[in-house]
Amino acid sequence: MRYPPEETAAKHRRILEEAGRLFRERGFAGVSVGEIMKATGLTHGPFYNHFASKEALMAEALSDLSSRTQADFDRILAEQGIAAYLDLYLSRRHVDSAGAGCLMTALAADSAKEPATRGPFTAHVKGVIDRLMRALPGKRRAEADARAAAMLALAAMVGAVTLARAVDDPVLGDEILAATRQQLLD
Repeated sequence: MRYPPEETAAKHRRILEEAGRLFRERGFAGVSVGEIMKATGLTHGPFYNHFASKEALMAEALSDLSSRTQADFDRILAEQGIAAYLDLYLSRRHVDSAGAGCLMTALAADSAKEPATRGPFTAHVKGVIDRLMRALPGKRRAEADARAAAMLALAAMVGAVTLARAVDDPVLGDEILAATRQQLLD
């Protein structure tokens, strides 16, 4: 049975969104295709009408997450500025919401081991660096200095959220987040 293109596209979108959420919560190896399809309300059967393999889904889900994340980043920067973005990123809410959070904090280790996702992951990192180069406060810097500052900021942000998630002391986690935010805005 053939479905209308709009319905097929909507199903494809649901699969990408659920895969992105589940991958961020449990990692690539921690979730099966069957679990992803169940989360979408679809059976396992139609999966291969949408994706050639789980690896193809992982790569497309990462690209989709990246596009949506960077659009949100651009919107927040345009409407509220870098301080507001850092408030959201370096927050307890973000730390406690891995499935809705940063793909870098959730999937960096997995992407390092998964060839299918390294390209989309690298493209995402480059996009965030470019945005941070334009957004970070400071005097007019040479491009190389701005790039280095953006890379340092990105590493600090991802590291802070990763550490805050890993420690079993929420006070320490919040201190890490606050110190990182303060240092990035000084």
